[in-house]
Amino acid sequence: MEHEETIQTITPAGTPVVPFLNPVRLFLHLWGFREIIRPMTRREIAGRYRGSWLGVGWSFLQPLLMLCVYTFVFSVVFEIRWGMSGEESRSAFAIALFMGLISFSIFSETVNAAPSVILSNPNLVKRVVFPLEVLPLVRLLGSFVQAFFSLVVLVLAMIAVFGTVPWTILLLPLVWLPLGLFTLGIAYFLAAIGVFIRDTGALTSIFTTMLLFLSPIFYPLRAVPERFHFLYRLNPIAVFVEEARKVALWGAFPDWGWLFAAAVFSLAVLIFGFLWFMKSKNAFADVL
Repeated sequence: MEHEETIQTITPAGTPVVPFLNPVRLFLHLWGFREIIRPMTRREIAGRYRGSWLGVGWSFLQPLLMLCVYTFVFSVVFEIRWGMSGEESRSAFAIALFMGLISFSIFSETVNAAPSVILSNPNLVKRVVFPLEVLPLVRLLGSFVQAFFSLVVLVLAMIAVFGTVPWTILLLPLVWLPLGLFTLGIAYFLAAIGVFIRDTGALTSIFTTMLLFLSPIFYPLRAVPERFHFLYRLNPIAVFVEEARKVALWGAFPDWGWLFAAAVFSLAVLIFGFLWFMKSKNAFADVL
């Protein structure tokens, strides 16, 4: 009862959202609900495998199966390479493709689930004291956990193929953090829109599929004609995918200028997505 009163004090109906223009206030606001977020994230992860025979094994098997299909189509049929030759190039291609898919899945899993994240929890919407803003964050954290499992598979594959892992892989959180901020901002926006426009989920699925092929995931950026490179750089997902490959696979430092610009943009997306969500959430109960 004491905990519910605390939540109600923090997020009463009609709370002004202007203070959340300050990112520190925004993060502290979400941090205040960590005791709710932690168990909900555990349930989110466990719920993915509840009742299945393999359980958490699907975290490893599913990306590996898709990796095999994508690798065959794009490296064997279309013969796309990352600059190496022979059989070794196919292994390098598979690893580079896998790294791109891992980074993209953080975005796609969270964003595709966002339009229904409120609709699927009507019982929580009607509880005035429950902070609905934690729901998109829980989905994002679940996606990061799945990405971690996939990253373990990637590291094992790198050791098997290359015999080593570059130390720069430790810089991967610096790439994934702004990716998470950008993803969460889009998720907040879509979660609010999805309550009022039920077609949002279908449109989002089409958009993420298009973005999958318009980002350098199945092909290197240098395969794109030079005149389109700047447009690719305007795609935040393309930036995050390329920078993740640099630090995790190639042993290089990220492009600090582009990464900083992407981080600032991602923070702005998060702030405005969160403001949109907080302004809209008082009307959720009326619609549901």
